[in-house]
Amino acid sequence: MVDAKTKKPQRTAPPEIRRKQLIEATITSISQNGIPGTTMTTVTRQAGLSLGLVNFHFKNKDNLLEETLRFLAEEHRDRWANKISRPGLSAAQKVNAIIDAQFHPHICSRKKLTVWFAFFGEAAYRKSYRSITTRIDAERLGVLEDLFQQIISDGDSKGIDARGVASTLEGLFDGFWLNMLMYPVKFTRADAVKQIRTYLATTFPSHFQRVRAV
Repeated sequence: MVDAKTKKPQRTAPPEIRRKQLIEATITSISQNGIPGTTMTTVTRQAGLSLGLVNFHFKNKDNLLEETLRFLAEEHRDRWANKISRPGLSAAQKVNAIIDAQFHPHICSRKKLTVWFAFFGEAAYRKSYRSITTRIDAERLGVLEDLFQQIISDGDSKGIDARGVASTLEGLFDGFWLNMLMYPVKFTRADAVKQIRTYLATTFPSHFQRVRAV
């Protein structure tokens, strides 16, 4: 919460607001300094808060980093889960909603992609990465498998392995995120969505149409 007159964080704010401020500051710090260069000091300086406040909300740097990763994972999960919970959507529309959520600018901004791959590439935090993200990734994989099974049962591309298509989609998600991070000018969110929907149109031509422009 920011004071409208001074543009500085207010001295008093609910604990959940303070935690979110610190987590968002951690995301910014990691994107700028990497995990090794992120400290409680860089985070508090970014947030405009005191070192005592970050120590009050988080036991140590490891705890702060783990909670930051959990925040990103749950933010991502909530976006696609809320999208597919809307009534009246077909299986194909739900798959498209998951794809849109995966590449939503709020989810896969360059800053957040940098943080995701920082955790993935940092050996010291790889165990934490797996423990926090495995359940959520498995849930999304299971949902996709069920949706593709519904599409197959509806008569489209019988004999296709629903689990295999869902796993391929998960691989494309990760690979395209990396492409976007490494080649931001050459490969965009629109490119990723277009290529995934083209793959689905080839696999399930009765349910998905090839996308020429996004």
